[in-house]
Amino acid sequence: MNGDEYHESGEFLDLFSLDAWRALREPVLAALAGAAPHAGPLVDLGAGSGLGTLLIAEVLPAARILAIEPSAAQRAALFGRLGPVPDLRKRVSVVAAGAQDAPLPERIGGAIAMNMIGHLDPDARRRLWGRLRDRLADGAPLVVNAQPPAEPVEIAEAEFVTVRVGAHTYVGSGAAQPDGPGTIRWRMRYRVLDEGGRLVREVTAAYRWYVVSPAALVVELSAAGFDAAPGPMDVVRATVR
Repeated sequence: MNGDEYHESGEFLDLFSLDAWRALREPVLAALAGAAPHAGPLVDLGAGSGLGTLLIAEVLPAARILAIEPSAAQRAALFGRLGPVPDLRKRVSVVAAGAQDAPLPERIGGAIAMNMIGHLDPDARRRLWGRLRDRLADGAPLVVNAQPPAEPVEIAEAEFVTVRVGAHTYVGSGAAQPDGPGTIRWRMRYRVLDEGGRLVREVTAAYRWYVVSPAALVVELSAAGFDAAPGPMDVVRATVR
């Protein structure tokens, strides 16, 4: 069995993330204020295909970046972004590990954890907050977002994105069921349709997700020694107290 949750669906995720990152761009930029690239690298936890990595590289042109991503399928897309750009190849180091156990330098100039925190259970999140607290430079931000739902509720299947590429239309949909205390199981469906709307191919994937609200993230981070506040698009910014 392949341990990569995105082994089957990884080819679609970058395409389906573009609109979401356009919406996240300004909230993330605002939350990155105070980043300290002179103190250490910026860390992109759960970097995926690199959309957040590229944003950091754009707004902090002197920053070194650690892009931490456990999925080989996602790292392939990330390397596809970095490979053609010599400056990015010099500045971005890709780490094949999960956020909770990736090696981190003694000092970091900031961190983002976007669209990924539900992969970590509460204990793993608390350990991560402690590791980051001990390494963040003075005033440097941790930027993390919460994604709905905030409670383990049933979600009927609904389409969340449609993208046209050439003669094909790519459609992503998902449904969720409660899967134990504080968790749901997402069942995702990715369809490729031809110009007549006929099904060319379908891929399904399932994964467990630990639900957490922005308010709950603020409570966790405060308990871990951060000053934290939620912002637009459920983006939480935290600095070490």
